[in-house]
Amino acid sequence: MGTTGDMANNSYSGVKNSVAEPNHDGEFGCSLKELRSLMELRGAEGLHKIQETYGDVNGLCNRLKTSPVDGLSGQPADIEKRKVAFGQNFIPPKKPKTFLQLVWEALQDVTLIILEVAAIVSLGLSFYKPPDSENRNCGNAAGGVEDEGEAEAGWIEGAAILLSVACVVLVTAFNDWSKEKQFRGLQSRIEQEQKFMMVRGGQVIPIPVAEIVVGDIAQIKYGDLLPADGILIQGNDLKIDESSLTGESDHVKKSMEKDSVLLSGTHVMEGSGKMVVTAVGVNSQTGIIFTLLGAGEDDEDEEEKEKKKERKKEKKSNRIAVPHRPLPPANSNACGANHSHYSNSLHIQFSFLFFLAKAQDGAAMEMQPLNSDEGAEGEEKRKANLQKKEKSVLQGKLTKLAVQIGKAGLVMSAITVIILVVLFVVDTFWIQGIPWEKECTPIYIQFFVKFFIIGVTVLVVAVPEGLPLAVTISLAYSVKKMMKDNNLVRHLDACETMGNATAICSDKTGTLTMNRMRVVQVFISDKHYKKVPEPDVIPASTMDLLILGISVNCAYTTKIMSPEKEGGLNRQVGNKTECALLGFALDLKKDYQAIRNEIPEEKLYKVYTFNSVRKSMSTVLKNADGSYRMFSKGASEILLRKCYKILTATGEAKLFRPRDRDDMVKRVIEPMASEGLRTICLAYRDFPASEGEPDWDNESDILTRLTCVCVVGIEDPVRPEVPDAIRKCQRAGITVRMVTGDNLNTARAISTKCGILQPGDDFLCLEGKEFNRRIRNEKGEIEQERIDKIWPKLRVLARSSPTDKHTLVKGIIDSTVVERRQVVAVTGDGTNDGPALKKADVGFAMGIAGTDVAKEASDIILTDDNFSSIVKAVMWGRNVYDSISKFLQFQLTVNVVAVIVAFTGACITQDSPLKAVQMLWVNLIMDTFASLALATEPPTESLLLRKPYGRNKPLISRTMMKNILGHAVYQLTIIFTLLFAGEKMFDIDNGRYAPLHAPPSEHYTIVFNTFVMMQLFNEINARKIHGERNVFEGIFNNMIFCTIVFGTFVIQIVIVQFGGKPFSCVGLSIEQWLWCILLGFGCLLWGQIISSIPTSRLKFLKTAGHGTQKEEIPDEELEELEDLDEIDHAERELRRGQILWFRGLNRIQTQMDVVSAFQSGISFQAAVRRQPSSTSQQHDVTNVSSPTHVKHHTHASSPTLAQSEQ
Repeated sequence: MGTTGDMANNSYSGVKNSVAEPNHDGEFGCSLKELRSLMELRGAEGLHKIQETYGDVNGLCNRLKTSPVDGLSGQPADIEKRKVAFGQNFIPPKKPKTFLQLVWEALQDVTLIILEVAAIVSLGLSFYKPPDSENRNCGNAAGGVEDEGEAEAGWIEGAAILLSVACVVLVTAFNDWSKEKQFRGLQSRIEQEQKFMMVRGGQVIPIPVAEIVVGDIAQIKYGDLLPADGILIQGNDLKIDESSLTGESDHVKKSMEKDSVLLSGTHVMEGSGKMVVTAVGVNSQTGIIFTLLGAGEDDEDEEEKEKKKERKKEKKSNRIAVPHRPLPPANSNACGANHSHYSNSLHIQFSFLFFLAKAQDGAAMEMQPLNSDEGAEGEEKRKANLQKKEKSVLQGKLTKLAVQIGKAGLVMSAITVIILVVLFVVDTFWIQGIPWEKECTPIYIQFFVKFFIIGVTVLVVAVPEGLPLAVTISLAYSVKKMMKDNNLVRHLDACETMGNATAICSDKTGTLTMNRMRVVQVFISDKHYKKVPEPDVIPASTMDLLILGISVNCAYTTKIMSPEKEGGLNRQVGNKTECALLGFALDLKKDYQAIRNEIPEEKLYKVYTFNSVRKSMSTVLKNADGSYRMFSKGASEILLRKCYKILTATGEAKLFRPRDRDDMVKRVIEPMASEGLRTICLAYRDFPASEGEPDWDNESDILTRLTCVCVVGIEDPVRPEVPDAIRKCQRAGITVRMVTGDNLNTARAISTKCGILQPGDDFLCLEGKEFNRRIRNEKGEIEQERIDKIWPKLRVLARSSPTDKHTLVKGIIDSTVVERRQVVAVTGDGTNDGPALKKADVGFAMGIAGTDVAKEASDIILTDDNFSSIVKAVMWGRNVYDSISKFLQFQLTVNVVAVIVAFTGACITQDSPLKAVQMLWVNLIMDTFASLALATEPPTESLLLRKPYGRNKPLISRTMMKNILGHAVYQLTIIFTLLFAGEKMFDIDNGRYAPLHAPPSEHYTIVFNTFVMMQLFNEINARKIHGERNVFEGIFNNMIFCTIVFGTFVIQIVIVQFGGKPFSCVGLSIEQWLWCILLGFGCLLWGQIISSIPTSRLKFLKTAGHGTQKEEIPDEELEELEDLDEIDHAERELRRGQILWFRGLNRIQTQMDVVSAFQSGISFQAAVRRQPSSTSQQHDVTNVSSPTHVKHHTHASSPTLAQSEQ
């Protein structure tokens, strides 16, 4: 792995601290290279290396010029020097896409491509000048006034189309670009806020993660995500979850004697300690993998080619270059990729590691039993390029709809062209009987071109190119506004998926509750106090024991600090339960800090830290006379079993028999739990000096014969706005479930307070154990049918593990019991919620309390950790959906009318009543502006009164279809009346049958103007899609809408009065204008008539715009595509290719391992032994993500290849 990192370093110009410039390292007693190779060792080897090179950890600290007790001095000059020598703790982000790349992506839209082609053809034809036809008689149609200006204006159409395309592309690209920029700003904001406890100048202070340097002393404790690599200096019971790096789910014990190497990106699962930082940023183990991902994703394609070349060279160079290699240490690395510091193996390691990183990201997170159907690869690919992400539900439906409309338009335009050509030919050559003369050919060609352009115009109008724009604008607008509602959207489509959510699985602590624990009840000296008692009612001896116990037996990293703002609440730092106990000490008017100053952490004789097995924490103090006193605290039901005495009202200890215990559970603990309190027992035990020193390792003997001091009830109050938010969710058809690690009674009490459980309802509340028992068959495998029996009624899952949460989410998503596929949102803050957040349709992470792992796996970050923000997300999601529907309703009315007018007009009068440029104005401007106007409607509470739409709900409901067809009827009637009788009504010249290049007529201008006016008024109608009567409701809340309608009106006046030739318009009189506006206003009245007709009567109405149905895809592919809604065929092929490619790499990797093992004379077993970890993992992953027919080859690859090499 060493080499890969160096390469990664060099590939980032920003980090110039690679081994190539060793001159800086002179000031410190060890070089970057040395430290890196040290961090690649594990367990005993690491210790051995430290002893061999530095003597011990203190020797290493001396060489790094740091003190294990006081840490670094913290002087800027020293910190700067270290940054230069060993790098900064910062991993450079992936390069963002450039604006041009985004423009190119936007140009890939099919509808835009059709438009571009049409425009270019039209442009080319307009520049084609036919030679003068010597005024021969080439038929009536060719006669008429040949106007120079009009011929000149021919190019305007093509140019106008291209201009419109450019507009759409730029707007789309700009949207993407600003979204990317916002997201980066946000990322950096999140990164700046992360702090870690460091010892500097003898003080423990929080330091931003990016400021950590090599040589810093870090304090680590349960729940931390390690920010850098380091070596342990002092530890109590430390256990680390290294699955994010190694894929092994077992926790690794860390101690000074056995294994003292700590890696960045791993999680402290229990215990506490101190470490000296030895590698930061791109040189840390996570950094190395990140750099590979960053470099690997961007230029995969070029790299594929590169790697292939490299592979050929590889094989040759392997045979030659092997003997010169430095001898690698045996089993140098769990990942199995460390052979040389030569560049020939770089590429392979690079890609292999890159895959490994992917693999771990998915599989390790998922924990072996949970390899879900889309494995690591899909997961990582998805993260890497959101653009290629499988389409969201909405996009899927829209793409399908757009294609259908496009096809219809194509057919219509083809028919139009054919009819025009046939009519012209029949009329000229048959009815008039004119022979085809050579001189007339150019004129005829010009006619055909004009027909073609009319055809293209019909197509242009038919294709709703405003659709992609409307979606983008709507989403971008929502995301921006959601930011104000404390929703930070990381993946754009999460916001519309949220509108379809049918279930929310929420965490309890911190989401539904405030995560500010405080002691509210206490049982002390034989009395149960319902609120914290006055200090004078407690015997002095009991009080001293209580306060001393609380002060020393809470982690010293936990403190209560003064509020940031005047009059605010105290800040709780560290473990919240311990904060509650310290707060309890303060409520009793005692100062815990004084005791801590008297007994600093170094003086604690032994600490048994809290873990999930012990469920308790104990601290031993050694007294001056040689006796010991141990303080314990823990879950009351567990600790009370270990107590044999209890302190009474006088402060004496009396016997505490099992009978008394049962009595206490009934009288004290159950009532507390039923009120949603977490009960904690505080106890102590004395070991007299006469008995000598106890055997501290024999825990079961140590943790018995305790004396109970008191039992406290800790409340985590429900957030005040939660019950209301949950009521809104339930009314909106969303089921809220609570998944928590707390006990069943507490969970039930809290969920009743929140309103998740209504009294008298028939719902299930299960514990994790019971849940697992019910969903597994005899063999212990999870069965979907069993989950299906449970989840519809399940409301509370208590004492649940992360695996249970993931199983539940996966079970609900894969379920087929209900006719609709469930859309599940999950909230989580802990690292352990990662798998469930990833599996869910929408993952919400907590912005304040959330760990980095949770944020990384989520789609939306709640910046205020508040459940009510989720309701806002639902509202915005539904609003996006509705906005798109409003826009569609408007757009399709325009399209239907324009296409029919162009088509019939062309067939009857051989010329489209609406000219190409006019069509484009109607089309483009109406599209772009309307999408802005309708997509930015703010959400209203009424959105929460309906059930979620579900994944297969068509975009265009029957009500909308009624509106579209109804309005089309009105508009067509008006336009055809004007077209064929307009000249009589207004007493003007007839504009029909105008010759080829006739000047614009008043008649056709009136037709065009009325058409636009009707669209304007119809835009107001389109604001409501569920058949509401009042279309003006809340219209002034949306200033954008008002501005746009008014703006369009003004521009229309300008076009008609001053547009002239390019727009084929003539100025109209005031009277004519009033008529046009009146006819347009008719739309609003007609809208009222339409909404009076009940939709149920109109049986013939169909819906449109469904999602892709499952039946359309062959079965074997379905397995792979379970979760996709729109299937991207290119993506499928790509994945297939990739799997085979990684498999090839893996084989070469094995061969290289074996060859290098032989060459460097290590025992052959070592090489193969090192392999299975990576291979088996790959095996896991490959099965997960590969299509059905390429499976199970990998396992064999390592041993067989190894043998063949022998």
